[in-house]
Amino acid sequence: MSSAHTSAARVLPVRETSVPASRPSEAVPRLRLVQAPVHARSRVPFVLTCIGILGAALLGTLVLNTAMADGSYEAQRIKRELAVQAQATDRYQADLDALTSPQALAAQATALGMVQVANPGILRLSDQSIFGGAAAPEAGQ
Repeated sequence: MSSAHTSAARVLPVRETSVPASRPSEAVPRLRLVQAPVHARSRVPFVLTCIGILGAALLGTLVLNTAMADGSYEAQRIKRELAVQAQATDRYQADLDALTSPQALAAQATALGMVQVANPGILRLSDQSIFGGAAAPEAGQ
């Protein structure tokens, strides 16, 4: 058989470690824990920042409420002005309706010397003839 198929384990040589002659308590460790320097942080900047943010929020709220109140007064003024304009429009519309009523137009026509026709005529455009009412005007007139 070949040596590759053998199941015998090979023994490795053991190295011997040398122990220092000094006692373990006197040995200086190679690594040691280093403490980070302690920074004494002041809370004053944080507190001042918080107070500044709160003050800005309160000031913004005050400005917003004041602007809204001014807008409300302006809206009321415009509503009153619109009501006055609506009343004037209604008054002018009533005057116009009175002036354009059939009775008022008849009175104005009579004042201008117009007379009412009892039997109005009808004009037919196809042959230019007049039916009923007043007689056809003569060519000389």
